[in-house]
Order: sequence, then C-alpha cells, then structure tokens
Amino acid sequence: MPEQRRRAVPVRGPRSPGVAPRREVAERAPRPPPAGDTIIKVEDLRVFYGAVQVLKGINFEVREGEVVAIIGSNGAGKTTTLKTVSGVSELLKSVRGKVTILGNRVESWPAHRIARLGVAHVPEGRKIFPNQSVRDNLLLGAFGRKDSEVDKDIDEQCRRFPILGERRMQPGGLLSGGEQQMLAVARALMSRPKVILFDEPSMGLAPLIVKQIFDIVRQLHEEGRTILLVEQMAFQALEIADRAYVLENGTITLEGTGRELLENPRIKEAYLGA
Repeated sequence: MPEQRRRAVPVRGPRSPGVAPRREVAERAPRPPPAGDTIIKVEDLRVFYGAVQVLKGINFEVREGEVVAIIGSNGAGKTTTLKTVSGVSELLKSVRGKVTILGNRVESWPAHRIARLGVAHVPEGRKIFPNQSVRDNLLLGAFGRKDSEVDKDIDEQCRRFPILGERRMQPGGLLSGGEQQMLAVARALMSRPKVILFDEPSMGLAPLIVKQIFDIVRQLHEEGRTILLVEQMAFQALEIADRAYVLENGTITLEGTGRELLENPRIKEAYLGA
C-alpha cells in the first residue's frame, strides 16, 4: 500500500490579476508505471560538462500529487538537474547515474521521447516563441497529442489565464514578463502532463508578479498536479512544497518537508535572511 503523504496546507490570498478563480522512428513503447506512486526517481546522478562536474551523485524522488522543491543559490546545479531529467541535450554534457520516470530508465533518452511520457518543462526564462501568436504557442504545447480536444484545452487555458484569452491572436513577444510566464505554464499544461518541471519561475519578475506565479503553482498543487520546482526564492518555494531538497555545489546537503526546512536554523540563515 502506498505510503500516506502529508499535504501542505494551501495559503489562500486575494485573486491575482490575469489568473482565473480557482476551480474545483521505431521506438520501444514506454512501459506503464509500476505499482506505487513514485513518478520521478533520481539515483547517483552525476553530470559533467567536459571535465567539469556539475552534479556529484544526487538522489531524490517525486511522488504523485506532490510539490517537491529543489532550492539553492545560483550555480548550485538546479537548472542542470531539471534539464537532465527532461532530456535537454547540451554541448559537451555527459550523464551518469539513473533517472527513472514512471518506471522507465530515461537518462539516455532525447527530450521529445521523455515528453511523450507526460513530462512538461517550464524552462528558465520562459522560452516562448515571441513571433508566434499566443494561440500558436499553446498549439505547440500540444504537438504530441493526437486527440480532438486541443481547441477545447486552449479555451480552458484562456479561462484559467483570462489575459491570454484577451490576447489570443497577439504575438507572444508583446506580452509582459509575467504574462509570458503564464503563457509558458499554459503551454506546458496543453500537453496534459503527468508531471510539470518548473525552472526558476520567479526569475526576472517584479514582486507582485512573483506572487501571482506562486499562486499559480499553488493552484496547480490544489488540483492534484505533480510538480518538481527549482527556485532561488527559498521561502516561497518551501511554503508550497510538500518536500524539499537543498542543493549546494552539485550536492544535496539537506532534505525534509517544506515546513521542516522553513524552520531549520541553517536554512533561515543562508536563504531566508534570518
């Protein structure tokens, strides 16, 4: 029987602008997930760029319905972790160790094949297509789908993020930074993912917009989504997280529930300014 998990109590606040109110080649086919609820399992993950080792044997897991946060300072290896999990290829990069997603060993798989398992990556810096319309950006999020409900899901995302509906035919590059982040999230949701990877979703945004973005992550959590969140803003990430890991210089040095790490004196001093 799967181990019972404690869920973080959602922090409810005023509705954020632009966000809708909360609503209750021949490849071997991926195997179905094994019994249990582990979605992602990373074991002894070591990543090198040429002779430089960035990740030094890290281990973590993400279970169904959880928000798991990885916090750490700039350069700790957080983005490398997410790119490795989602299969993003990079020049001179080599990977050792195991990455298992839904029972499939994927550390050698390309990104498009991992995406087909139900992994959506909201990348650092948003990476929308600025010359394409908002609608076309959403369509690109559904590139791997073969069902007939893509237009229905576009309408759903425009209800979730009303500002995207208002600007559906405008180029994505005309959106503000916060609106582009909403578009990046909506694009990820268009794939109907089983797990969403968020890479520094607050980066480069004003404080009010940062609050909106964390409200979005919190809402997705309440809907039962499985989320792996990488973030420098430790307080906000730990408030949302069911569990969290601290990554320092390519090594995981602490782990625990979000609440435990919020109350840890070392974390308060290093990341929360206490």
